[in-house]
Amino acid sequence: MIEKYSCIIIDDEPLGIELITDFVEQVPFLELKKTFSKPLEAMAFLQENPIDIVFSDIEMPRLTGLDLLETLAQKPYFIFITAHRHFAIDGFEKGAIDYLIKPIRFERFLKAANRVKEQISPLNKLNTKPIKTERIFIKSENKFIKIMLSDILYIEAQGNYLNIVTHTSAHQTLSTLKAMEEILHNTSFFRIHRAFIVNTDSIQSLNGNIVQLSNGKTIPIASNKKDLLYALLGLN
Repeated sequence: MIEKYSCIIIDDEPLGIELITDFVEQVPFLELKKTFSKPLEAMAFLQENPIDIVFSDIEMPRLTGLDLLETLAQKPYFIFITAHRHFAIDGFEKGAIDYLIKPIRFERFLKAANRVKEQISPLNKLNTKPIKTERIFIKSENKFIKIMLSDILYIEAQGNYLNIVTHTSAHQTLSTLKAMEEILHNTSFFRIHRAFIVNTDSIQSLNGNIVQLSNGKTIPIASNKKDLLYALLGLN
């Protein structure tokens, strides 16, 4: 019996969906679950449904394929579709396994699909239960301090340091927001600005491009992060 790998297609152009659907249906080990013309709808689906492979266009309105991949806590294998080769670098940096340049040839599509197949095994699929991060250790004042993630309100970049603000205290540590993002990628934290990561559980209100946290702190939302944040909070 052929091992089947579930997949979805995301493209705001109907002809793009039609082409990739035709390709998927020719590959015995691929099983198409759904197609989406709106990336925000695809994001909501992926948050609730385990999928092995995502074939996604990059340039789409409101939410690019790159942004979509970045928002997901549990990341399927992404194969990006683009008319612009320079997007491939960004795609690989965000964790894509391959990219397809338009116009797409079937043999190149099959090569990308086989690349994913080689990465997935029945054993790997059985061990997909996420490891929940509940605390972090940071080095501050020459010692390591344990901080529970549920206590953190926000993290602010201050030069070469991070200021980690909790309900009761604040701690400074030598690090970058990018490094902290990688640690917190499977949690309720979201980078809403080049200088801020917030715990979305601590958000009390949103007004335009401003969020207010439970301690009264207000933080701006970067223009390219607003739609993502609102979608993550179920406000779209």
